[in-house]
Amino acid sequence: MSSNETAADKAGTVHVPDKIITMKENFAYAAGDMASVFYFKVFSSFLMFFYTDIIGIEAAIIGTMLWVTRVFDAFTDPMMGVICDRTDTPEGKFRPWLRWMILPFAVSGVLIFTVPELDDTWTIVYVYATYSLAMLAYTAINIPYGALMGVMTPHSAERTVLSSFRFYGSFSANLVVQATILYMVAGLGGAEDGSYTQQGYILTMSIYGICAGFLFLGTFYGTKERVQPPKGQEMNVKKDLAQLFKNKPWVSLIFVGIGTVMWIAMRDAAQLYYFKYYVVADMESAARFTKLMTWYNVLGSLGTIAGVYFTKHFTDLFRGKKNAFFSLTVLSAILGTGFFLCGPGDILLMFTIGIGLSIITGPLMPLFWSMIADTADYSEWKFGRRFTGLTFSAGTFSMKLGWAVGPALAAYSLSYYGYEDNVLQSARTIEGLRLMMSFFPAALAAIAAVVVLSYGINRKMEVQMEEELLARKEAEGTVES
Repeated sequence: MSSNETAADKAGTVHVPDKIITMKENFAYAAGDMASVFYFKVFSSFLMFFYTDIIGIEAAIIGTMLWVTRVFDAFTDPMMGVICDRTDTPEGKFRPWLRWMILPFAVSGVLIFTVPELDDTWTIVYVYATYSLAMLAYTAINIPYGALMGVMTPHSAERTVLSSFRFYGSFSANLVVQATILYMVAGLGGAEDGSYTQQGYILTMSIYGICAGFLFLGTFYGTKERVQPPKGQEMNVKKDLAQLFKNKPWVSLIFVGIGTVMWIAMRDAAQLYYFKYYVVADMESAARFTKLMTWYNVLGSLGTIAGVYFTKHFTDLFRGKKNAFFSLTVLSAILGTGFFLCGPGDILLMFTIGIGLSIITGPLMPLFWSMIADTADYSEWKFGRRFTGLTFSAGTFSMKLGWAVGPALAAYSLSYYGYEDNVLQSARTIEGLRLMMSFFPAALAAIAAVVVLSYGINRKMEVQMEEELLARKEAEGTVES
């Protein structure tokens, strides 16, 4: 044995360097969420508007469709996680799904907007069917994508960086969508007055779908799976689920995710109506609405990207992920109420509040997914079993429930306050729009902030889990460098 060889080397222990992920791999992983957001941002912020103002479906009907289909789809997430955990190919458990599902993902998104001329009943049937299909395709590609982060590196700090890069990609795509969609829909729609048409939406989504396909291929070819389950672990769905619900930090995060996405989704769904009917309030001024809405969204997206950049700084400032998440959520709730104070002409104040909110909320999703990865570590550390796909799928499950309830609440609120499409709104409806942009999401954010206090993993525990798990994996050889 040489002087540099330790007893651990002689025993065959695998040593894992402190830094595994290269900058190139960070960007490759980011490409996957950029691909997802090309569709998901459209679905979350523009689809309800498309259904009500372009196709002419009542807001209450769309509200019911959103929560019924998304709640059903959310329960498919754990099933997909189980399937991923049991996938075994030379390319890994999660990466192959990114390649297999590109075409179904791209096509299903375009079909949502290809609503044929049918009677009211069959139009609703078509909307339910195509939206459900698109959500299933999204599940089949996004669950393995999210879980991939948990097996790319065993280091919690690197996963936080990966999560930040993921949301650089996400919010960059968000920026592109916000900057281009309304202009593309108007430009490709064929209407002389620049108004929005169904044709414009279909062609725009086709372009976004092609871009998403190439980005997912970049993630597939540019990443590597390194972390394996403990040797000898048997795959048992019943045991996995039972143990998952014993993971108290994970349970807390599920409710945190639902609450967080609910308040973000509600405001996202409301803002188009808020600007069209409250701020612009001119049915003939499509160009002004497009310009104002685009600039608001673009500046907000830039603010979000800035917020993601400061994720680690906020984590250090507030001494841990949990504290940072709580503090930023409370600040978001307080600042968001400012929209109620804005008059139709207070454009600068609206933009200032919007940009401030974007900066504050930017770190929330990177923190959430990094915390989800830590709960996968917690399960292995405390119970000796690791099921990354199932753990991450449950995180996506909570996201989808939030996206189901948030826009549905917005749609029901529109109906309750007497909304009618493409006409000047009553004073009561305007009041509802102002509440949907301010106090309603603020109340949901406050609930999410309270729930996150029950998350039991602090900074000290993160370090302890990482050190002990790394020692085990080095001894077992279940992690690659």
